Amino acid sequence: MKFLRNIGHVFYRIWFYILVALPIVILFPILIISILKDSWYPFFFRLARFWAKLILYGMGFYPKVKRNVTFEKGKSYMFVANHTSMTDIMLMLYVVSKNPFVFVGKAELAKIPLFGFFYKRTCILVDRSDARSRHNVFVEAQERLQRGLSVCIFPEGGVPEDESVLLSPFKDGAFRLAIEHKIPIAPMTFHDNKKRFSYTFLSGGPGMMRVRVHDIIETEILELEDKRMLREQTREIILEELQTPSV
Repeated sequence: MKFLRNIGHVFYRIWFYILVALPIVILFPILIISILKDSWYPFFFRLARFWAKLILYGMGFYPKVKRNVTFEKGKSYMFVANHTSMTDIMLMLYVVSKNPFVFVGKAELAKIPLFGFFYKRTCILVDRSDARSRHNVFVEAQERLQRGLSVCIFPEGGVPEDESVLLSPFKDGAFRLAIEHKIPIAPMTFHDNKKRFSYTFLSGGPGMMRVRVHDIIETEILELEDKRMLREQTREIILEELQTPSV
């Protein structure tokens, strides 16, 4: 029985990568056109949301979103959430519909065939071991924000290797950016992504993906020295929701 279950998990993983790649292959000419000009990024973002929904529903994932707030169209935010799965990217794209944003993510993801081609051309890449790369994040983020876009960062800095960890310590980058550019923090809690599709290969399965969109945290009156306070305030909101779910 365990053998058959493991075989099922293998095919489930293969199906995920098919769902990731197939829409990119089919839509490749349109995707190429959509990244030719910076001003066309909102169109690319709509295509990315379509891609994300295909993957989520195709895997049998059913998002359930409880919102404390509705994001204002045309306003820039710093979207942050806990990070436990590759599906976090798709779920974030699903939740945010009217505020095109760019991900700040690991530079090594650009090496993934096909996906990486568009990833490195539309996201802000960071090599956390390189001080120059970390500095460039702030420069590139400023350019995107000036174009009216939002930014998304998973402030744990990566998925914890130990899956028993509920929430790793947050890094400062998202909160420094938010304070410097006076954009509000929009925290979210993803409850089920680790259970549905973790980095453990023989695991996961269809089911609900609960999301709690928390109250906005304004940063207009904050100074740079407040970034640690803002970081811990945001982490506590997400941690409390993970410990006592309200959705």
